[in-house]
Amino acid sequence: MAHFDATNAAVEVHAFKEGLLAAMGHDLKIRVTRFSIDIAEDRSSLTATFDPDSLVVESVLNGSDLSAKDRGEIESNIRKKVLHPARYPEIRFASTAIEPVADGLRITGELTLHGTSRTLSVCSHRVGGEQIVEVPLHQPDFGIKPFKAPLGVIKIKPEVHIRVSLKADVSAS
Repeated sequence: MAHFDATNAAVEVHAFKEGLLAAMGHDLKIRVTRFSIDIAEDRSSLTATFDPDSLVVESVLNGSDLSAKDRGEIESNIRKKVLHPARYPEIRFASTAIEPVADGLRITGELTLHGTSRTLSVCSHRVGGEQIVEVPLHQPDFGIKPFKAPLGVIKIKPEVHIRVSLKADVSAS
């Protein structure tokens, strides 16, 4: 079994702003700090769990910086107004099929997020010595209301992008 966590992998959420005063908001790179991804040695199954209470704002995508106060406020909003980890303490993915493709794997399975399960099919690809999976997620599909500031003048787009990087080549050999 190949095991991945924050010591040998990275999970990022990219969230993008919109709205009347979007110029005052930030496109964010958010890091998941507690997760576990396990892949069977024969690549027949994959399971992954992510702690929704472990998301931290890593940076602003345009390169500008945030104050500690702004980071704290954004992280609090993620927990209290978006993911509700007290009610939904785990995000889980379990594969139902894995097949080799090009320089990676096509992985199909069930993603349970915010109490809602949906079938998801993704492909990994090699970049250097890493396998990368990029997943667009439409938050409302999982019962999540994208964050919006009072009066909706700044809000997060419904689609966020998840990027999982495994520091190993797990493609078919």
